[in-house]
Amino acid sequence: MSMKRTNVYADPEDLAIIKEAAKRRGISEAEIIRQGIHLAAMANRVWDEPLFSRTFEGPGRTPSKAEVRDTVADAVRREADPGGGTAA
Repeated sequence: MSMKRTNVYADPEDLAIIKEAAKRRGISEAEIIRQGIHLAAMANRVWDEPLFSRTFEGPGRTPSKAEVRDTVADAVRREADPGGGTAA
């Protein structure tokens, strides 16, 4: 991946923390700064597509806490017993 050089102003206390973390982790200060830039870029990205592309059938209202709990519990039971609960 090609990189582009840029200059930024940073708080001296932040730079001291970065310097310490780089030494502790055995990586360059620049790598920590690149990771931070990437996190900031992703946090501010505007996506072209929605996060979920599928729609789900439902009652057309927000489910209650009990309905969510029961649905999750049913899914966990099905996953734990994929054979359908056959008795021995």
